[in-house]
Amino acid sequence: MSRQKILLLGGSGFLGAYLATRLARQGCAVTIPSRHRERNRRLTTLPNVRVVKADLHDPAQLATLVAGQDAVINLVGILHSRDVALPYSRDFLQAHVELPQKIVAAMRTTGVRRLLHVSALRADERGASEYLRSKGAGERILLEAKDTLDVTVFRPAVMFGAGDRFLAMFARWLALPLLPLGTLGAKLQPVWVADVADAIAASLDDAATFGQAYDLAGSQVYTFAELLAYVARLTERRTRILPLSEGLAYLQAGLWWLLPNPEVTQDSLRTLQANIVLDANSRPPADWRPAPLEAIAPTYLSRHTPKARLDVYRAHAGRALAGG
Repeated sequence: MSRQKILLLGGSGFLGAYLATRLARQGCAVTIPSRHRERNRRLTTLPNVRVVKADLHDPAQLATLVAGQDAVINLVGILHSRDVALPYSRDFLQAHVELPQKIVAAMRTTGVRRLLHVSALRADERGASEYLRSKGAGERILLEAKDTLDVTVFRPAVMFGAGDRFLAMFARWLALPLLPLGTLGAKLQPVWVADVADAIAASLDDAATFGQAYDLAGSQVYTFAELLAYVARLTERRTRILPLSEGLAYLQAGLWWLLPNPEVTQDSLRTLQANIVLDANSRPPADWRPAPLEAIAPTYLSRHTPKARLDVYRAHAGRALAGG
């Protein structure tokens, strides 16, 4: 890959940190816009990566950012909204639909052609949740622009890896003696975030990927209950899982939604019930070989065992006693 200038939208998120690292290693000059530059200083330690303060939803600022770039990669996405509406709320509309429209406009204005976009597995404008419907609308907008832009869309399943809000979230839940949960039979096909980052980076110069959409999922399908049981074994927990009926599961999610940063909402339950797995029409990239979850999860979930947490507590206590 020749040295390229890349605008990485949503680069301060979970996938963004992995992808920025991959691109920096390949010698790319990466620009990551953020409304809160000071919160993302860790990214500036990467070679050839700069974080700039900007509002992506301002068309003028977005066009200025796009100008002079060789490619734009859009990772912007939200999981939850503070509102509920049909077909999707204002939050989902702004992040997943309006922003892609603005990106297309900015690229056409500036003459930049290469665009890579991250959607979601099972995204569909007629999908079960606001999240899936808005993601589906966004990717349709971008694929319809393939007459003037070199677009590639990626649809990853739920991603796991160090720093995730998925398996690590389960580990936190399992610290409780009793855990009431619903939708335990829902199916998931988790994918390692580093595999997703590698697939995106590898396609940057590949003309065969222009105008295509690829589904990225792991090597195995699990039920929600199976994943919880696996995390419980890794973290040495004996939590009792109390299965909830669908009605009680939605009541629980509604109560979570009232919290400042909910981990589960009623909309995310609807997404989960859609079974986020590959189907007969799914198309992965060429030579797609995802790492097994069992090969990666132990490398970072081990810190959630009771002994590991006690070691951290002791270390902090020791520093405090030493005046550190």
